[in-house]
Amino acid sequence: METDLKMKLEQLHQRVDALKEQIGTEEATKNAFVMPFIQILGYDIFNPTEVIPEFICDIGTKKGEKVDYVIKRDGEPILIIECKHWRGNADAHNSQLHRYYHVSKARFGVLTNGHIYNFYADLEKPNIMDEKPFFTLDLSNLKDSNIKILEKFTKNGYHLEGILDSAEALKYIKAIRKEFEKELIEPSDELVKMLVSKFFEKPLTATRMVAFKEYTKKALATSINESINSRLKNALHINDSISQKPAVPVEPIDENIGSEEGPKVITTNEELEGSQIVKAILREHIPSSRIAFRDTQSYFGILLDDNNRKPLARLHFNSSNKYLEVFNQGKDKGEKKLLNDIDDIFNYKAELVDTLKNYE
Repeated sequence: METDLKMKLEQLHQRVDALKEQIGTEEATKNAFVMPFIQILGYDIFNPTEVIPEFICDIGTKKGEKVDYVIKRDGEPILIIECKHWRGNADAHNSQLHRYYHVSKARFGVLTNGHIYNFYADLEKPNIMDEKPFFTLDLSNLKDSNIKILEKFTKNGYHLEGILDSAEALKYIKAIRKEFEKELIEPSDELVKMLVSKFFEKPLTATRMVAFKEYTKKALATSINESINSRLKNALHINDSISQKPAVPVEPIDENIGSEEGPKVITTNEELEGSQIVKAILREHIPSSRIAFRDTQSYFGILLDDNNRKPLARLHFNSSNKYLEVFNQGKDKGEKKLLNDIDDIFNYKAELVDTLKNYE
Protein backbone atom coordinates (compact mmCIF):
# COMPACT_ATOMS: atom_id res chain seq x y z
CA MET A 1 0.00 0.00 0.00
CA GLU A 2 2.72 2.43 1.01
CA THR A 3 4.82 1.76 -2.11
CA ASP A 4 1.78 2.05 -4.36
CA LEU A 5 0.74 5.34 -2.73
CA LYS A 6 4.23 6.79 -3.12
CA MET A 7 4.40 5.74 -6.77
CA LYS A 8 1.07 7.41 -7.54
CA LEU A 9 2.15 10.61 -5.75
CA GLU A 10 5.41 10.66 -7.70
CA GLN A 11 3.41 10.36 -10.91
CA LEU A 12 1.20 13.23 -9.77
CA HIS A 13 4.30 15.33 -9.07
CA GLN A 14 5.49 14.69 -12.62
CA ARG A 15 2.07 15.76 -13.87
CA VAL A 16 2.17 18.96 -11.81
CA ASP A 17 5.63 19.85 -13.10
CA ALA A 18 4.62 19.17 -16.70
CA LEU A 19 1.34 21.09 -16.65
CA LYS A 20 1.70 23.89 -14.11
CA GLU A 21 2.83 26.57 -16.56
CA GLN A 22 -0.38 25.97 -18.51
CA ILE A 23 -2.58 26.27 -15.42
CA GLY A 24 -3.78 29.85 -15.17
CA THR A 25 -6.59 29.73 -12.60
CA GLU A 26 -7.45 28.35 -9.19
CA GLU A 27 -10.26 26.31 -10.72
CA ALA A 28 -7.84 24.72 -13.18
CA THR A 29 -5.48 23.93 -10.31
CA LYS A 30 -8.28 22.09 -8.54
CA ASN A 31 -9.25 20.08 -11.60
CA ALA A 32 -5.74 19.23 -12.79
CA PHE A 33 -3.92 18.66 -9.49
CA VAL A 34 -6.16 18.47 -6.41
CA MET A 35 -8.89 16.16 -7.72
CA PRO A 36 -6.29 13.55 -8.80
CA PHE A 37 -4.77 13.81 -5.29
CA ILE A 38 -8.16 13.10 -3.68
CA GLN A 39 -8.57 10.18 -6.06
CA ILE A 40 -5.14 8.83 -5.08
CA LEU A 41 -6.34 8.77 -1.46
CA GLY A 42 -9.02 6.36 -2.63
CA TYR A 43 -12.09 8.61 -2.55
CA ASP A 44 -14.57 8.59 -5.41
CA ILE A 45 -14.49 12.11 -6.86
CA PHE A 46 -17.57 11.25 -8.92
CA ASN A 47 -19.64 10.24 -5.90
CA PRO A 48 -21.34 13.41 -4.55
CA THR A 49 -22.06 11.69 -1.22
CA GLU A 50 -18.35 11.01 -0.67
CA VAL A 51 -16.54 13.95 -2.27
CA ILE A 52 -18.61 17.13 -2.28
CA PRO A 53 -17.24 20.05 -4.33
CA GLU A 54 -18.28 23.63 -3.61
CA PHE A 55 -19.88 22.56 -0.32
CA ILE A 56 -22.14 25.33 0.98
CA CYS A 57 -21.89 26.21 4.67
CA ASP A 58 -23.25 29.18 6.61
CA ILE A 59 -20.58 31.02 8.57
CA GLY A 60 -22.17 33.31 11.14
CA THR A 61 -24.07 36.02 9.32
CA LYS A 62 -22.49 35.01 6.02
CA LYS A 63 -24.82 32.71 4.18
CA GLY A 64 -23.90 30.48 1.29
CA GLU A 65 -20.14 30.43 1.92
CA LYS A 66 -18.47 27.61 0.01
CA VAL A 67 -15.59 25.29 0.81
CA ASP A 68 -13.81 23.73 -2.18
CA TYR A 69 -14.19 20.11 -1.10
CA VAL A 70 -15.64 18.13 1.79
CA ILE A 71 -14.79 14.45 2.06
CA LYS A 72 -17.28 12.31 3.94
CA ARG A 73 -17.04 8.88 5.49
CA ASP A 74 -20.16 7.06 6.67
CA GLY A 75 -22.08 10.25 6.00
CA GLU A 76 -19.90 12.38 8.32
CA PRO A 77 -17.33 14.97 7.13
CA ILE A 78 -13.77 13.89 7.93
CA LEU A 79 -11.76 16.31 5.81
CA ILE A 80 -12.31 19.80 4.40
CA ILE A 81 -10.04 21.07 1.64
CA GLU A 82 -9.40 24.61 0.48
CA CYS A 83 -7.46 25.14 -2.73
CA LYS A 84 -5.25 27.96 -3.96
CA HIS A 85 -3.71 28.63 -7.35
CA TRP A 86 -0.54 26.57 -7.80
CA ARG A 87 1.55 29.75 -7.63
CA GLY A 88 -0.15 30.74 -4.36
CA ASN A 89 1.10 30.20 -0.83
CA ALA A 90 -0.33 27.13 0.91
CA ASP A 91 -0.33 28.98 4.24
CA ALA A 92 -3.58 29.20 6.19
CA HIS A 93 -2.82 32.71 7.48
CA ASN A 94 -5.96 34.77 6.80
CA SER A 95 -7.40 31.74 5.06
CA GLN A 96 -11.10 30.92 4.89
CA LEU A 97 -10.21 27.45 6.10
CA HIS A 98 -10.25 28.70 9.71
CA ARG A 99 -13.88 29.76 9.34
CA TYR A 100 -14.91 26.62 7.50
CA TYR A 101 -13.31 24.46 10.18
CA HIS A 102 -15.21 26.19 12.97
CA VAL A 103 -18.63 25.27 11.54
CA SER A 104 -17.65 21.82 10.31
CA LYS A 105 -17.66 18.56 12.20
CA ALA A 106 -14.48 17.50 10.41
CA ARG A 107 -11.41 17.10 12.62
CA PHE A 108 -8.96 17.86 9.84
CA GLY A 109 -8.52 20.64 7.30
CA VAL A 110 -6.21 20.85 4.31
CA LEU A 111 -4.93 23.93 2.51
CA THR A 112 -3.20 23.21 -0.78
CA ASN A 113 -1.85 24.83 -3.92
CA GLY A 114 -1.72 21.51 -5.74
CA HIS A 115 1.87 20.60 -4.93
CA ILE A 116 2.08 21.41 -1.20
CA TYR A 117 -0.59 20.08 1.17
CA ASN A 118 -0.79 21.50 4.71
CA PHE A 119 -2.86 19.43 7.16
CA TYR A 120 -4.44 21.10 10.20
CA ALA A 121 -6.23 19.85 13.32
CA ASP A 122 -7.60 21.32 16.56
CA LEU A 123 -4.92 20.21 19.02
CA GLU A 124 -4.81 23.53 20.89
CA LYS A 125 -8.52 24.25 21.37
CA PRO A 126 -11.46 21.98 20.48
CA ASN A 127 -13.22 22.93 17.25
CA ILE A 128 -10.79 25.79 16.56
CA MET A 129 -8.23 25.06 13.88
CA ASP A 130 -4.61 25.42 14.94
CA GLU A 131 -2.64 28.28 13.42
CA LYS A 132 0.09 25.96 12.16
CA PRO A 133 -0.20 22.66 10.28
CA PHE A 134 0.83 19.50 12.08
CA PHE A 135 1.79 17.83 8.81
CA THR A 136 3.00 19.09 5.43
CA LEU A 137 3.22 16.97 2.31
CA ASP A 138 5.40 18.34 -0.49
CA LEU A 139 5.05 16.37 -3.72
CA SER A 140 8.59 17.38 -4.69
CA ASN A 141 10.01 15.86 -1.50
CA LEU A 142 8.16 12.64 -0.71
CA LYS A 143 9.56 11.09 2.45
CA ASP A 144 8.62 7.58 3.55
CA SER A 145 7.67 8.91 7.00
CA ASN A 146 5.20 11.32 5.37
CA ILE A 147 3.73 8.57 3.21
CA LYS A 148 2.99 6.54 6.36
CA ILE A 149 1.08 9.47 7.84
CA LEU A 150 -0.81 10.10 4.63
CA GLU A 151 -1.88 6.44 4.55
CA LYS A 152 -4.03 7.13 7.61
CA PHE A 153 -6.02 9.66 5.55
CA THR A 154 -6.80 7.21 2.75
CA LYS A 155 -10.26 5.73 2.38
CA ASN A 156 -9.09 2.23 3.29
CA GLY A 157 -6.62 3.29 5.94
CA TYR A 158 -8.47 6.16 7.67
CA HIS A 159 -7.86 6.02 11.41
CA LEU A 160 -8.96 9.02 13.47
CA GLU A 161 -7.19 8.11 16.71
CA GLY A 162 -4.01 7.18 14.88
CA ILE A 163 -3.97 10.48 13.03
CA LEU A 164 -4.57 12.47 16.22
CA ASP A 165 -1.74 10.64 17.99
CA SER A 166 0.56 11.31 15.05
CA ALA A 167 -0.61 14.93 14.84
CA GLU A 168 0.28 15.62 18.46
CA ALA A 169 3.67 13.95 18.11
CA LEU A 170 4.46 15.80 14.88
CA LYS A 171 3.39 19.12 16.34
CA TYR A 172 5.67 18.90 19.35
CA ILE A 173 8.56 17.39 17.44
CA LYS A 174 8.35 20.32 15.01
CA ALA A 175 8.22 22.79 17.92
CA ILE A 176 11.21 21.19 19.65
CA ARG A 177 13.18 21.19 16.41
CA LYS A 178 12.41 24.88 15.89
CA GLU A 179 13.67 25.74 19.37
CA PHE A 180 16.74 23.59 18.84
CA GLU A 181 17.55 25.39 15.60
CA LYS A 182 17.21 28.72 17.39
CA GLU A 183 19.71 27.52 19.98
CA LEU A 184 22.14 26.56 17.23
CA ILE A 185 22.02 30.07 15.78
CA GLU A 186 22.04 31.95 19.09
CA PRO A 187 22.44 29.85 22.26
CA SER A 188 20.29 31.06 25.16
CA ASP A 189 21.62 31.82 28.63
CA GLU A 190 19.73 28.81 29.95
CA LEU A 191 21.39 26.40 27.52
CA VAL A 192 24.85 27.88 28.12
CA LYS A 193 24.45 27.63 31.90
CA MET A 194 23.23 24.04 31.69
CA LEU A 195 26.15 22.91 29.51
CA VAL A 196 28.87 24.89 31.26
CA SER A 197 27.74 23.78 34.73
CA LYS A 198 28.76 20.23 33.78
CA PHE A 199 32.47 21.13 33.78
CA PHE A 200 32.96 24.73 35.00
CA GLU A 201 32.56 25.25 38.76
CA LYS A 202 33.30 28.97 38.98
CA PRO A 203 30.52 31.58 38.89
CA LEU A 204 29.42 32.70 35.42
CA THR A 205 30.04 36.43 35.41
CA ALA A 206 28.62 38.62 32.65
CA THR A 207 32.00 38.64 30.88
CA ARG A 208 32.34 34.88 31.12
CA MET A 209 28.78 34.42 29.89
CA VAL A 210 29.56 36.38 26.73
CA ALA A 211 32.65 34.23 26.13
CA PHE A 212 30.91 30.93 26.87
CA LYS A 213 28.01 31.86 24.59
CA GLU A 214 30.46 32.19 21.74
CA TYR A 215 32.19 28.95 22.71
CA THR A 216 28.85 27.16 22.82
CA LYS A 217 27.83 28.52 19.44
CA LYS A 218 31.07 27.34 17.85
CA ALA A 219 30.92 23.96 19.62
CA LEU A 220 27.38 23.27 18.42
CA ALA A 221 28.16 24.38 14.87
CA THR A 222 31.29 22.23 14.75
CA SER A 223 29.44 19.19 16.08
CA ILE A 224 26.62 19.53 13.54
CA ASN A 225 29.01 20.27 10.67
CA GLU A 226 31.20 17.27 11.42
CA SER A 227 28.15 15.04 11.65
CA ILE A 228 26.82 16.26 8.30
CA ASN A 229 30.22 15.99 6.67
CA SER A 230 30.64 12.44 7.94
CA ARG A 231 27.30 11.45 6.44
CA LEU A 232 28.16 13.13 3.15
CA LYS A 233 31.44 11.27 2.95
CA ASN A 234 29.69 7.99 3.62
CA ALA A 235 27.03 8.77 1.02
CA LEU A 236 29.64 9.69 -1.57
CA HIS A 237 31.90 6.77 -0.56
CA ILE A 238 34.83 9.15 -0.27
CA ASN A 239 37.46 6.90 1.23
CA ASP A 240 40.81 5.46 0.27
CA SER A 241 39.44 3.02 -2.26
CA ILE A 242 37.01 5.43 -3.91
CA SER A 243 39.56 8.23 -4.12
CA GLN A 244 41.56 6.09 -6.53
CA LYS A 245 38.73 6.13 -9.06
CA PRO A 246 39.08 8.47 -12.07
CA ALA A 247 37.44 11.90 -11.89
CA VAL A 248 33.92 12.17 -13.31
CA PRO A 249 33.21 14.37 -16.34
CA VAL A 250 30.27 16.73 -15.83
CA GLU A 251 28.42 18.75 -18.46
CA PRO A 252 30.06 22.17 -18.94
CA ILE A 253 28.14 25.25 -17.87
CA ASP A 254 29.11 28.18 -20.08
CA GLU A 255 31.70 29.71 -22.40
CA ASN A 256 34.47 27.69 -20.75
CA ILE A 257 33.26 24.56 -22.56
CA GLY A 258 35.93 22.04 -23.46
CA SER A 259 36.23 20.83 -27.03
CA GLU A 260 38.20 18.36 -29.07
CA GLU A 261 40.84 21.05 -29.58
CA GLY A 262 40.99 22.17 -25.95
CA PRO A 263 41.16 20.58 -22.51
CA LYS A 264 38.05 18.78 -21.29
CA VAL A 265 36.24 19.61 -18.06
CA ILE A 266 37.13 17.26 -15.20
CA THR A 267 35.15 17.12 -11.97
CA THR A 268 37.14 16.06 -8.92
CA ASN A 269 35.98 14.26 -5.81
CA GLU A 270 36.71 17.43 -3.81
CA GLU A 271 34.32 19.40 -6.03
CA LEU A 272 31.67 16.71 -5.62
CA GLU A 273 32.08 16.75 -1.86
CA GLY A 274 31.98 20.54 -1.71
CA SER A 275 28.87 20.67 -3.89
CA GLN A 276 27.11 18.15 -1.64
CA ILE A 277 27.88 20.31 1.41
CA VAL A 278 26.27 23.31 -0.33
CA LYS A 279 23.32 21.12 -1.27
CA ALA A 280 22.91 19.90 2.32
CA ILE A 281 22.83 23.50 3.56
CA LEU A 282 20.30 24.71 0.99
CA ARG A 283 18.18 21.53 1.18
CA GLU A 284 16.72 22.89 4.44
CA HIS A 285 15.09 25.70 2.45
CA ILE A 286 14.32 24.31 -1.03
CA PRO A 287 13.77 20.85 -2.55
CA SER A 288 17.01 19.18 -3.59
CA SER A 289 15.59 18.74 -7.10
CA ARG A 290 15.96 22.51 -7.61
CA ILE A 291 19.73 22.45 -6.98
CA ALA A 292 21.77 21.69 -10.10
CA PHE A 293 25.50 21.13 -10.66
CA ARG A 294 27.50 21.97 -13.77
CA ASP A 295 31.24 22.23 -14.24
CA THR A 296 33.60 24.45 -16.26
CA GLN A 297 37.34 24.58 -16.77
CA SER A 298 37.63 27.43 -14.28
CA TYR A 299 35.02 26.63 -11.61
CA PHE A 300 32.32 24.20 -10.50
CA GLY A 301 28.88 25.88 -10.70
CA ILE A 302 25.91 25.30 -8.41
CA LEU A 303 22.65 26.68 -9.85
CA LEU A 304 19.03 27.19 -8.87
CA ASP A 305 16.63 25.42 -11.26
CA ASP A 306 19.55 24.64 -13.59
CA ASN A 307 19.49 28.31 -14.66
CA ASN A 308 22.78 30.05 -15.50
CA ARG A 309 21.23 33.36 -14.38
CA LYS A 310 20.61 31.98 -10.90
CA PRO A 311 24.01 31.01 -9.47
CA LEU A 312 23.87 29.76 -5.89
CA ALA A 313 27.62 29.31 -5.48
CA ARG A 314 30.79 28.44 -7.34
CA LEU A 315 33.67 26.26 -6.21
CA HIS A 316 37.12 27.42 -7.33
CA PHE A 317 39.19 24.32 -6.54
CA ASN A 318 41.52 24.28 -9.54
CA SER A 319 44.48 26.00 -7.87
CA SER A 320 46.54 25.57 -4.71
CA ASN A 321 44.11 27.81 -2.83
CA LYS A 322 40.45 26.87 -2.67
CA TYR A 323 37.63 29.42 -2.74
CA LEU A 324 33.85 29.40 -2.35
CA GLU A 325 32.24 32.15 -4.43
CA VAL A 326 28.96 33.41 -2.94
CA PHE A 327 26.28 35.61 -4.52
CA ASN A 328 24.32 36.99 -1.58
CA GLN A 329 24.98 40.54 -2.87
CA GLY A 330 23.59 39.69 -6.31
CA LYS A 331 24.26 37.34 -9.22
CA ASP A 332 26.70 39.80 -10.76
CA LYS A 333 28.51 40.53 -7.49
CA GLY A 334 30.16 37.24 -6.64
CA GLU A 335 32.54 37.30 -3.68
CA LYS A 336 35.25 34.68 -3.19
CA LYS A 337 35.82 33.24 0.28
CA LEU A 338 39.11 31.50 1.03
CA LEU A 339 38.67 27.96 2.36
CA ASN A 340 41.33 26.37 4.51
CA ASP A 341 39.32 23.17 4.41
CA ILE A 342 36.21 22.01 2.55
CA ASP A 343 34.34 22.00 5.87
CA ASP A 344 34.78 25.79 5.95
CA ILE A 345 31.87 25.95 3.48
CA PHE A 346 29.60 25.49 6.50
CA ASN A 347 30.81 28.87 7.80
CA TYR A 348 29.01 30.59 4.90
CA LYS A 349 25.58 29.09 5.48
CA ALA A 350 24.03 32.55 5.98
CA GLU A 351 25.42 33.85 2.67
CA LEU A 352 24.19 30.78 0.79
CA VAL A 353 20.72 31.03 2.28
CA ASP A 354 20.56 34.79 1.60
CA THR A 355 21.36 34.10 -2.05
CA LEU A 356 18.07 32.23 -2.38
CA LYS A 357 16.22 35.40 -1.42
CA ASN A 358 17.64 37.13 -4.50
CA TYR A 359 15.58 34.83 -6.71
CA GLU A 360 12.26 34.89 -4.85
